[in-house]
Amino acid sequence: MESNTNIPQNAPRNNNKPKMFQFNFYWIYGLIIMMLVALYLANDTATTKEIGWTEFQKLAKENVFDEMLVYNRKNVVEATVKSNEIYRVFPDGNTQGALNPKVYIKIPSADKFSDFYDKAVADNGIDTQVSFEDGDDTLWSFLLSFGPFILLILVWMYLMRRMSGGIGAGPGNVFTVGKAKAQLFDKDNTTKVTFKDVAGLAGAKQEVEEIVSFLKDPAKYTELGGKIPKGALLVGPPGTGKTLLAKAVAGEADVPFFSLSGSDFVEMFVGVGASRVRDLFRQAKEKAPCIVFIDEIDAVGRARGRNASMNSNDERENTLNQLLTEMDGFGSNSGVIILAATNRADILDKALLRAGRFDRQIYVDLPDLNERKDIFGVHLRPIKIDDTVDPEYLARQTPGFSGADIANVCNEAALIAARNSKKFVGKDDFMNAIDRIVGGLEKRSKVMTEAERKSIAIHEAGHATLSWKLEHANPLVKVTIVPRGKALGAAWYLPEERQITTREQLLDEMCTLLGGRAAEDLFLGEISTGASNDLERVTKQAYAMVVYFGMSGKLPNLNYYDSSGQDWGFTKPYSEETARLIDQEVQKIIAEQYTRAKSILSENAAGHNQLANVLLEREVIFSEDVEHIFGKRPWASRSEEILNQQEPAKEPEQTPDNAQAKQEETQDGKSE
Repeated sequence: MESNTNIPQNAPRNNNKPKMFQFNFYWIYGLIIMMLVALYLANDTATTKEIGWTEFQKLAKENVFDEMLVYNRKNVVEATVKSNEIYRVFPDGNTQGALNPKVYIKIPSADKFSDFYDKAVADNGIDTQVSFEDGDDTLWSFLLSFGPFILLILVWMYLMRRMSGGIGAGPGNVFTVGKAKAQLFDKDNTTKVTFKDVAGLAGAKQEVEEIVSFLKDPAKYTELGGKIPKGALLVGPPGTGKTLLAKAVAGEADVPFFSLSGSDFVEMFVGVGASRVRDLFRQAKEKAPCIVFIDEIDAVGRARGRNASMNSNDERENTLNQLLTEMDGFGSNSGVIILAATNRADILDKALLRAGRFDRQIYVDLPDLNERKDIFGVHLRPIKIDDTVDPEYLARQTPGFSGADIANVCNEAALIAARNSKKFVGKDDFMNAIDRIVGGLEKRSKVMTEAERKSIAIHEAGHATLSWKLEHANPLVKVTIVPRGKALGAAWYLPEERQITTREQLLDEMCTLLGGRAAEDLFLGEISTGASNDLERVTKQAYAMVVYFGMSGKLPNLNYYDSSGQDWGFTKPYSEETARLIDQEVQKIIAEQYTRAKSILSENAAGHNQLANVLLEREVIFSEDVEHIFGKRPWASRSEEILNQQEPAKEPEQTPDNAQAKQEETQDGKSE
């Protein structure tokens, strides 16, 4: 097929082509009705007959008729012939198999017929039953004859229209099940998303903006010998804005934009997926130049042959094979650019990812500090905020949040402000929204004994003490023993956003996590199940240090992680002896940090106990309270400078919690 990108858009089309004969399905309905009418008429002529008045009088006197129906207005008599007298009325014998053959007679008038009938009864003793009707029963007779057939046809037509989604080829039409379900966007659409609505994602926007620029002005690139990219794959965690970026491309490009999901190709019928792929590219080539966006392409792009129980005739693989052929096969799809999005690029087929199909893989990562600030700026536009709201401060409080999470924070803050009958959304509302999203709903009504409250306070004070005394620990924001979500207590930190992490930083974080269990063991003389979440995180981090980061003394510089995703998982990439050594190294690292945590808490026992008592009294303490007990931290960071910009902490009974950030530790409240 030749490319049509060089054809002028305003070129006149040839409309003088002879019109092809097109079959209409409704012709079948008309043919069925005609056959039914013909059958009715044929059956009617075989069982009815019209006779004259004189002949009727003769037959009536011989008691041939079983009953008579007189129509007063028509002056017509309908007489039913007795079954044993049929041969006298129909001597040619064409009534075999007919039930109750009838004859019609034109009478002079109803009065004349009454006189004749009375005289026949008196003279001949006939027993024919006579009834009279005034109305014309032609319509009723027609409905009785054709009603069931017409009703059956109407029900059939209704069902067919429902299956086809109405007149035309709808998405549910049983005859168009192989058609693509792509939604078409063009320049006439009123609702548009532009690149101004996409905050952050600077690198990803630059990549897709170049594609839009190529479609708008292809000569700028082709005059140097360049070719348009055939496809771009957006890869990243959920909620980072991949679909939003595609919507912005649809709003910016002045070319048709087809949008559909990978699951739209999957159907219960065999061969439908491949058929829909062919139909999609057929429509795209007719609209070229254009863009096709396939969201969640991993639904059809999963690597072939990964599951041994799947045979070669798997429908999903057939769909993928057709997609590979359409994107870069013998047929040319010049002018059609494929955009796709997925958060599981590791499971995609290698043939789909090669150059020539998806020339570019654009990684859409979680936003950094500056990008979160820009995203907050976008989502704060429609919200009525006061002067206390600072986008940079909110960005500092939400490390690791995606664009979708930030949108949820803004919406939750507006709902909290509306619940409190405020006219504007303030800083406290945003802090409470972050608290609720990260930690869950506050549950002050949960019943706890005094011993449990004391255990939780000592546990959380242990975390706070170690985070304040360790150099590489994340800065503390707030500690609370108020139950929130599934946690009985929690500590909030503001982690540094760093690109690499050293061994000392990992060890300090592990020591801080073990501070709660160490405080229970040291000051209560017993341990509880409240540290289960801490122990889970510490174990995973120690295992990662040994197996992935090569930070073990006995297994240095080794990494057993397969980042290509090709590991089938049948066997471990190391021997049983190495596995035993890994377990020993993990236990050694955790034991060292636990001993270290107990040592630091012993040196600062007075401050820890004072902090625990303040927690029991006030239930919520902030970094200012910890600073008042232990003094100022000697290791200042940018995050702590941001924290110092906060207002002084107040009693929790007077004001909502107003200094929350990303929750780094929660105490498990489940009992064994």
